[in-house]
Amino acid sequence: MTLVRWDPFRELMNVQGRLNQILADTANTGRDDAYGTWVPPVDIFERGEELVIRAELPGVNRDELEIQVEDGTLALSGERRREEQVEEQNAYRLERSYGKFSRSFRLPTTVDTSKISAQYKDGVLEIVLPKLEEAKPRKVKIHAA
Repeated sequence: MTLVRWDPFRELMNVQGRLNQILADTANTGRDDAYGTWVPPVDIFERGEELVIRAELPGVNRDELEIQVEDGTLALSGERRREEQVEEQNAYRLERSYGKFSRSFRLPTTVDTSKISAQYKDGVLEIVLPKLEEAKPRKVKIHAA
């Protein structure tokens, strides 16, 4: 009989590995039990005098999207619906996720929330957040004394 030194951290890593595998298997099934488990990817960047949020939303109908701004937070939500029901035994691979999604972003105080605009084209939602006039850089004229 061989003595093996017990390492509690190795046991913890084994449990964490098993839990990660269970969660990964559940999230990637594409079946109805994974309904509502997707989160659209976004890019957030500054373009000149505005902040831009771009979200990839392929297969989402424009009428299913909602953008709300409240208390300095922009909330984007919607739903991607399945076009047709595919029987699991007839499918070779089902990886796309469907269902409701929601994303929230804390807005900087420099954003003029009254002038936010959005455009949806080719499955990409672009939200433009203009900066307040006070937040825009401006040149100060120097007068001779």
